[in-house]
Amino acid sequence: MRFTAVFAALPPAALASISPANPLKRLARVLGYAGLRLVGNVFRPVHNPNNLHGAVWLYVVSANNYDALEFIQKARPDAVLVAGQAKNIGRYNATVNRLSLRRKLLYYWQFPYAFFALAQTEGGRAWRFFDFIFYAIGYYEVYRRALRRHRPRAVVFSNDHNDDTRSLLLACRAEGIPTAYVQHASVSANFPPLGFDLSLLEGQDALDKYRLCGPVQGRVELVGMPKADAYLARRNTAPAVRRVGIACNIHDPLPALTAALVYLVAKLPELTFTLRPHPSDGRNFEPLRQLLPTLEWSSARIENVFDFLLRQDALVAADTSTHLEATLLNVASVYFRFGTNPLTDDYYGYVAKGLVERADNPSELAEKLRAYARHKPADLYRRAAYYNATLGTPDEGRSQPRTVALLNEWLESPHQQP
Repeated sequence: MRFTAVFAALPPAALASISPANPLKRLARVLGYAGLRLVGNVFRPVHNPNNLHGAVWLYVVSANNYDALEFIQKARPDAVLVAGQAKNIGRYNATVNRLSLRRKLLYYWQFPYAFFALAQTEGGRAWRFFDFIFYAIGYYEVYRRALRRHRPRAVVFSNDHNDDTRSLLLACRAEGIPTAYVQHASVSANFPPLGFDLSLLEGQDALDKYRLCGPVQGRVELVGMPKADAYLARRNTAPAVRRVGIACNIHDPLPALTAALVYLVAKLPELTFTLRPHPSDGRNFEPLRQLLPTLEWSSARIENVFDFLLRQDALVAADTSTHLEATLLNVASVYFRFGTNPLTDDYYGYVAKGLVERADNPSELAEKLRAYARHKPADLYRRAAYYNATLGTPDEGRSQPRTVALLNEWLESPHQQP
């Protein structure tokens, strides 16, 4: 994914937060990683609250992953949540178990070989993203060692495309450890091929997209959206829109976002607007707060996305899976692009598949919201059936027990026994 045209064409502000355009700044970040993470890990021993030996590992790389897999840990006494030694898991940093990365430093002699090999296949992008290559070195080797030491019964993933996640998946294959995948957010056709022994996907949309990524390996089951179970019975029944949420992330340029909000607040004074930046969006929003004092705010680090949506009648956003979550709750959702990158237009295909409507300029967006302010249909949520396999079935709202039952069956099957 890091060497695709889509990634290379991301807005400079989005890339700057993870890989600076200036090579000296990239080098400084790499040196900081080497000093704080690689050398720092050597002097930071790991003390885990749970026994990892023979357990079912639930591997997480973010707080969202933790939230997506925690219900499995509660359902199985042998399941433990694990992450890399210094991985930032947000509010769960103190509770997640850690896999030692102290030996990762020993494998950096491989970096020149990896860099020059990728330079031959990827050209200039290997230089542009040499920092990503540097970060990835050593994960595979230290994770193979951890697997040999602890021999987990299986490893369950909720992310399938980060460097450490891919390394652990390859390490599991090499060590003969069974792997499972529980989808936690919408996927795109730019993801790696699906390669787990068991994949529990939310719906047909995910399976169709993974088929575009390459050959699908292992067993696949469609289970719906486990994280939405507790909220589906609380769908929005308001007949008209009065409250509008705006979801943004680092891919949405701040000037365009500001201009759209100024226009909407002026044109639709009867509506209440709430802005919700992505939890990883560290930009300075204080000027926007001062410019639009009536604008309300939602902190993604404090308020769950479903709790945020329960307070809204409509949602406006660009490329985010929040569109799907909004539609499931019968919140009217409109796709509106704040950026201009043509390679990410309708990135998840929500417009093409009829999940949400589209507005191409602020005036059109205001008209759509005005129409919803007159009348909001009560059956918008039915559009999400292609994305959530349990919608409208007896299993609606029961994706968590369905997921646990399938995992239990898979783990207890004879071919999974140690």
